[in-house]
This record gives sequence, structure tokens and C-alpha cells, in this order.
Amino acid sequence: MREASLPKLSQARQELRRQQILQAAMRCFVRNGMGRTSVADITAESGLSAGSIYTHFASKAEIVQATAQDLLERRLTALAGFVGEARLPSPAQLLRHLADGISRDEARVGLQAWGEATTDPVMCGNVVATTDGMRDAIAAHCEVWLVAVKGHEASVARSRAAGLAAQLMAVYQGLIVRKALFGTTDAADETFIADAADRFA
Repeated sequence: MREASLPKLSQARQELRRQQILQAAMRCFVRNGMGRTSVADITAESGLSAGSIYTHFASKAEIVQATAQDLLERRLTALAGFVGEARLPSPAQLLRHLADGISRDEARVGLQAWGEATTDPVMCGNVVATTDGMRDAIAAHCEVWLVAVKGHEASVARSRAAGLAAQLMAVYQGLIVRKALFGTTDAADETFIADAADRFA
């Protein structure tokens, strides 16, 4: 007698389940940390069965990597959306938007992901690739801004944009650390952001 086959989830339903798992993992990582969170914790938090969890992820390491990747990609999407909607924001406005757009919980998990990246080659590759993508997107915007607003020649703007993007990424990462630890940024950061954005302009 043939066993009845289980109905396959649609692609949309699979993605919803996957996001449900990642959101549950985020809550566990915020509450307990990545190191102290088990697959059983994530299973209980998600309300799904262990089988459902392992249908989407083969191990806790895969969940950790996917959670970090999802977080980083959402930051990159937010950056692209802001640049597309705003009327040529300055580099300082761009950085402020990014800093304001990340919650303390996201910052705390992001900081944990950076820690994991120091010992996990796969995590390191994901973090580096997405961070490089964000820096490149910032550089592309800064190049347009330097030509349109500051009147630089394209070749000069391209060179200065690369330096400015590296500076802005360093400040942004510092702001994530501050938000993760203290829950907010302070007034001194506003001056720091403006100085960093103007240095190469």
C-alpha cells in the first residue's frame, strides 16, 4: 500500500514559514544570545514543529547565518528605497536614515553576527559581501551627489565617493554598536556624522 504523500507547501507559504522561523530566531537571539539559543528554543518560539524547522534549515548554524543575512539584506533594501524615494539626500542624511532605521534588537543581533563572523567562514563571507554591497551603494549615491550638488567632475567625484563611503560605513557601524549597547545615539553623533559626510566633499 502506497503511503499518502504530504501536500507540498507553495513557494509563498514556504517563504512565510521561513520568515516565521527567522523572526522567532531573532527574538531568541535578542533574549538569550546566539550561543545560548538552541534549535529547541527556536522551535518553541516559532510555534512550529521540529520537522517544519528542519524542512527549511538543516542546523542551527544555517538559522544563524540566514538570520544575519536577512538582517543585512533588509538594511541594503532600506538604503536603496530611501535613495530612490528621497530627492538626492546628502550623505549625512543618508547615514542618519540608516542609523534611525535599525532597531536596538536588530543592532544587538547584528553585533552578535559580527562576532560569529570572526570564527565562522560562511558567516564571514555573508557579512563581508553584504557590507561591501552597502558600501558600494553608498559610494554610487555619493558620486551622484558630489557631481550634482558639489559640482565635481565625474572622475574626481568617483574617487572622493569611494573615500566618503568608507568613512560613512565606519561611522554607521559605530552607531550600530552604540545602539546595541545603549539603545540610542546621542547629540554628539549628529556632529560626527556631519563631519564624516563633509570631509571628502
